[in-house]
Amino acid sequence: MVESPPEQSAAPGAAAIRKRHAARAAGLLAALAVLALVLVASIAVGAKQMPLDEVWHGLFHYSGTTSDVVVRDLRVPRTLLGLMVGLGLGLSGAVMQALTRNPLAEPGILGVNAGAAAAVVSAISFLGASTLTEYVWFALLGAAAVSVVVYVLGGSRSATPVRLALAGTAASAALVGYINAVQLMDSKALDKLRFWTVGSLASANMDTVRQVAPFLLAGALLAAALGRPLNAMSMGDDTARALGANLTRTRIGAMVAITLLCGAATAACGPIVFIGLMIPHLARMITGPDMRWVLAYSAVLSPVLLLGADVVGRIVTRPAELQVGIVTALIGGPVFIYLVRRKRMAQL
Repeated sequence: MVESPPEQSAAPGAAAIRKRHAARAAGLLAALAVLALVLVASIAVGAKQMPLDEVWHGLFHYSGTTSDVVVRDLRVPRTLLGLMVGLGLGLSGAVMQALTRNPLAEPGILGVNAGAAAAVVSAISFLGASTLTEYVWFALLGAAAVSVVVYVLGGSRSATPVRLALAGTAASAALVGYINAVQLMDSKALDKLRFWTVGSLASANMDTVRQVAPFLLAGALLAAALGRPLNAMSMGDDTARALGANLTRTRIGAMVAITLLCGAATAACGPIVFIGLMIPHLARMITGPDMRWVLAYSAVLSPVLLLGADVVGRIVTRPAELQVGIVTALIGGPVFIYLVRRKRMAQL
């Protein structure tokens, strides 16, 4: 009996891997196409109804008319900021879930957004900060501090998903109470922050885009570089060490990435919740557990959700607007309840 050559017996496995990679790549291209459509919708659709020819004129033949100003100076910066912030929130949620091995981990649920928001409110009310350049550093500091506090309260190395979620919820509740108290005592801070604290893209401009772009870009590049070591860590610390992963460096890098992404996103738009919870779960449903693909899909699908929610908020209450943070909370609340009630979560 003649045995098959090793390369022939291995061929079906290699073919399956190539087929899986091709399917993932095709899915990512489809997600990019959807993102392109949402970007167009974000520029073309708003609280003010505008014919497509006026939108086109504002984009490519700017002459200073009212419609041109709405398109070029308001909608384009808003769309670019939504793209970057959505990417930041999605990537930070994916990294956070992988780092803590907690399917409920998300910047809003674990209190990171609230920490950044509390730091910004303090800077505005007590230190007189008035521009993004001044208070983005406070947002980064607040995000980092709350990340550490929640991790310690959750039990550090013995932390479970539920304990971390409870610690984050407690920290968020305390910080939200502090934010509300400061705003009630300082009417000027209240006027500045009443829309920002629910999460909004309405005040976006090109200065904001330019100021937060370096932080979000640095955080995104760092998160992308963590895909392979996070894959190793998902198999346990001992296995990760055997595979050559530097656990300390990976954990520090992940925390820096989360801080940059969450802090910059929150400084620009306020605390927007549930984006980082929902999208990584959807990405894993499509790609499987490989963090390299999960991060890629999260970077594309998160702006789709954020910008889509922003477009919905501009349409449903015309001529007023429903803040994007409210829309994402309405969508994300039921999703969070579903995830908690899943059999896999019930036994944790």
